[in-house]
This record gives sequence, C-alpha cells and structure tokens, in this order.
Amino acid sequence: MAKNETRLNRINEELKKELSQIFAYELKNPNITGMVTVTRAKITPDFKYAKVFVSIFNSESVEKTMQGIKESSGFIRSQLAKTLNLRVTPELIFEIDDSLDYGMRIEQILKDIKSENK
Repeated sequence: MAKNETRLNRINEELKKELSQIFAYELKNPNITGMVTVTRAKITPDFKYAKVFVSIFNSESVEKTMQGIKESSGFIRSQLAKTLNLRVTPELIFEIDDSLDYGMRIEQILKDIKSENK
C-alpha cells in the first residue's frame, strides 16, 4: 500500500470519528430527526472534497433529515476545521448509505426462502 493511501485511510477514519461526534453532540438542527450514523468517509487525494455516507434510523422523514444535514454542512465543516489538523477543510458531500437496508432486505429474502423450503 502506498504511503499516501495509508495517510488517506487514516484521515478517512479520523473524519468519520469527528463527524460522528459532531452529529451526536453538537448538531442542533430541528429538521434532523432520528439517529444519524456516519458509516464511511472518503476524502479525495487533494483533500478538497469528502464524501460522507450516513445511515438514518428512526427518522420522521429521511428526506427532510438529509436536507437538514445538507443545510448544516457549513456548521459541520467549521466544527471539523477546529478539530482536524488539515491545511484545507474539505467540502462535505453527504450521501445516504443504504447498505444496511440492502443487507436487511437480503436477510428477509433468505428467511422467506428458508420458510418456503420447510
């Protein structure tokens, strides 16, 4: 693994950890309901952008919560700038991570097949 790739992975992990803290303790947007979990963060090699994957549980409206997260991205970014020691704080691009839903759907299909075979 290249040295730069190791550094990117370390920064991705740090980003994920700091964003989780911000979502849990500092974000106070009334549009953001339910539990928001940062599942993954992927920063570009030039550190200008970071794609942040979030899972949203028990939300009144996933779309409204996503909108609230996007509206709060400036605040989130300024909080990140305080804790992350990077020359440039990346612009955050939020996306819904539906891999957990996908996994649960497959689990249900497997259960259905198993019960049909009995």
